[in-house]
Amino acid sequence: MGRLHDKAAWHRRARRQLQYEPLCAMCLSEGKIVAARIADHVEPHHNDPIKFWNGKLQSLCAHCHESRKKRLEHRGLDNAIGVDGWPIDPRYPVYRIPYGY
Repeated sequence: MGRLHDKAAWHRRARRQLQYEPLCAMCLSEGKIVAARIADHVEPHHNDPIKFWNGKLQSLCAHCHESRKKRLEHRGLDNAIGVDGWPIDPRYPVYRIPYGY
């Protein structure tokens, strides 16, 4: 079961993840109830078989997987906006204290 391309084993693992956590983790963090469709690796595995098969998974809807998660992995920031109109990610540049203050 060490191969990354064992599709049947991956589908079983993904199916178990979605049964265990049927709602999108990112949407839930914002108080939204959205059905998840994708079992996603929390930490990118970069083709490492140990991380691929043993790494923690989260359930995501297709929108969060294709937009928020990809932006987070590529930019290191989550662009989601909270109900107050401000970014929810505390690392967002707007929260940096300007030099000299």
